Amino acid sequence: MIKPFAFLSILPSMKLDAQDERIKEHLAKSDFKTAFEIILSEFKQPLYWHIRNMLLSHDDTDDILQETFIKIWKNLPRFEQRSKVYSWAYRIATNESLGFIDKRKRKHAESLDDNQHLENTMFAEEYFDGDEAHKTLLAAVQTLPQKQQMIFNMKYFQEMKYDEISEITETSVGALKASYHHAVRKIEDFVKIKSD
Repeated sequence: MIKPFAFLSILPSMKLDAQDERIKEHLAKSDFKTAFEIILSEFKQPLYWHIRNMLLSHDDTDDILQETFIKIWKNLPRFEQRSKVYSWAYRIATNESLGFIDKRKRKHAESLDDNQHLENTMFAEEYFDGDEAHKTLLAAVQTLPQKQQMIFNMKYFQEMKYDEISEITETSVGALKASYHHAVRKIEDFVKIKSD
């Protein structure tokens, strides 16, 4: 099975590590503008798809991506260089997305119809070019609890390693593996029911 959005996977680890070093060199010189420009050019697309996998809507994703980059810019001078820049950026994007989802749930007391509306919005947009199998998979992912959705998206669609996800989500590798395993089982059950 071809993975939807597989072509939008996170940048290869070697390239990310090289970009991290370039960014950190500029941060060490207090050259925040250049560091931010590198972050923006290298992380914009992967962060877009990370957020999009969580929010589904292109417009909401654009809004949260902008908020993410504003937070990155404001906090860049205080970045602690112990972590990787991309992990830090992903953590900000994740937190902004989860905050948006919480606000949306409180505002709309989200129901099954709201989830269906989000799925229909995503499938109707010009950015989705998947077939029925892709739609079924994405619909199955939407039935997962939010944290399992996030972990599944990062592991499956973005092909991130557990240690990278652990650094971003501040969750142990063991807990991530268990959550991913449960998510896969729930998705398989959903797909089996849909195909019967």
